[in-house]
Amino acid sequence: MKVSARTDYALRMLLELASDRSVPMTCEAIAEAQEIPYRFLKSVVGDLRRSGLVASQRGCDGGYWLSRDPANISVAEVIEAVDGSVLTVRGTMLSELGYKATAEHLDMLWAQLQSYVDKLFATTIAQLAEGRLAANLPGRLTRADLAPAR
Repeated sequence: MKVSARTDYALRMLLELASDRSVPMTCEAIAEAQEIPYRFLKSVVGDLRRSGLVASQRGCDGGYWLSRDPANISVAEVIEAVDGSVLTVRGTMLSELGYKATAEHLDMLWAQLQSYVDKLFATTIAQLAEGRLAANLPGRLTRADLAPAR
C-alpha cells in the first residue's frame, strides 16, 4: 500500500490545525511548521476545503481552521477528500471485483484487508493528536515499535 504525499500532507495539516483551534493558521505557517512545500500544501488545502474538513477566511486575520471537531474527522475522510477511495484493486472498488477459477477466493483477502483498513482509518484527528489509534485493532504498535532496529 502506498500513501500519497497528498494524504500525508493533509493529515499533517489537520493535526497542525487541531493543535491550536483559537486562531486561524496560514498555509505559510503550516508549511513551515511541518516542512511541507507551500505550493503543494495549497493544492491539498483546496481539496480539504471543498470536502468541508477545513474552512478559510481571507485577509489580515485570515487563514484556515478545522470546520468540525477533530474528534469527528476520521483518517478515512481525509484520504477520500484528497485521494478518493481508500482501497481499490487496479482502480476498481472491491465490491465490483469478480474472480474466477483458482483466484475465486482472492476477494476474501481483499475483504479482510478492507475490514482492517476500515478499523484503522476510523482513527480520528483528535486520537492521532493524542498519540492514540482507533480501538479494537489487532497487533497494536507503540512508539517503541517504530524505533529503528539496532
